[in-house]
Amino acid sequence: MADKLMIIMVNTDPSNGSELGAPFFQATVAAAMDFEVEVILTGRSGELAIKGVADKLFVKEGSPKSVYEFMKDAHEAGVKFKVCTPTLELWGEDLIPEIEETIGGAYVIEQAMDEDVVTLTY
Repeated sequence: MADKLMIIMVNTDPSNGSELGAPFFQATVAAAMDFEVEVILTGRSGELAIKGVADKLFVKEGSPKSVYEFMKDAHEAGVKFKVCTPTLELWGEDLIPEIEETIGGAYVIEQAMDEDVVTLTY
């Protein structure tokens, strides 16, 4: 059985908050189950790594909890957040403190091909 979960957020549109709940919730649950968990933010979803963006987004209209609060919960549970280098070129470099590392495409491919890593994409 794999011992690591890598969640790649590449197709998720940050402007649609309802798409953002499941990946962060699943990451938090997996970390609570003592799996190693990474969330890779890239493409359009990379915008969530920029300070102030996720603070203004909500999974459900009227929710008191922002998407950023879901991200902080995941981080506190042990989830490691990483951002792909091209994302910085698109959205800037003023990153939230939960971003642990900037990575390239080779890292993503290497991890996705590892038999000890389960990869989910959103």
